[in-house]
Order: sequence, then structure tokens, then C-alpha cells
Amino acid sequence: MRSRLTALAQGLRHFHSALLDFAKGEYEFLHGPVGGPFALYALVMNDPSFQWLRPLSGLMATLDEVLDTKDTTLTERNVQDVRQALGLLFAESDTRFADFRAGYTRARGEARVRETEAHWREVLSSLEA
Repeated sequence: MRSRLTALAQGLRHFHSALLDFAKGEYEFLHGPVGGPFALYALVMNDPSFQWLRPLSGLMATLDEVLDTKDTTLTERNVQDVRQALGLLFAESDTRFADFRAGYTRARGEARVRETEAHWREVLSSLEA
């Protein structure tokens, strides 16, 4: 179970990276080039243009914390929790994550976003087996 959840975490990191690249591109279109990785980090942490990514970042941080607890046996309940959290993030009916979904909707036209999303969704589906 741990290795499969680790694969999901890695897939979500690639997806998040693709979304971050998209958000950076949007920002640069409006404001000019970002001055390097430290400037990008400051923007991600403080600029409203990147705020929509925070729910996914938080979910990934929680998943990483669960995976980092080496002395705990992971169970189907852990998989259900991740599946439920991802479901809420993408559910049109949950207004708490409307900003994330709006950013995701803008980004999903990008090939890398679609590819990385397909990968983590495939890994998540394999967790049902």
C-alpha cells in the first residue's frame, strides 16, 4: 500500500509542477519574467495569482506526512481519505475549492497538465485493485 500511495504522491507532484508552470506563465504574461527560483517561491507563497494552487499543495503535504510515518501500517482507509480529498477538490458542488477549479480549468488545455493528470488518475484507479 505504501509504495502505491508513494506513486500517487509522485504523480500529484508532477501534476502540481505542471499547474505551477502554467500559473507562472499566466503571471509572466501579465507582469513580465519571474527573476529566478527564489522570486518564484516568493510569488507562490505571497502573490494572489498563485493562491488557487494552495488546496492541492496542502493535500500533497498531508499525503507526504502520512507516508513519512514509517512505523504506521497504511490501509485502505488511507486510500479512501486521499480519494475523498481529491474528489472534493475537483467536485463542482464544493464551493470551498472554486478558485482551484477555475485555475485548473484554465490550465487543463496544456498538454503537460493533461498528461500528468491522466497519470495520477491512473495510479489512483490502480489503488482500487
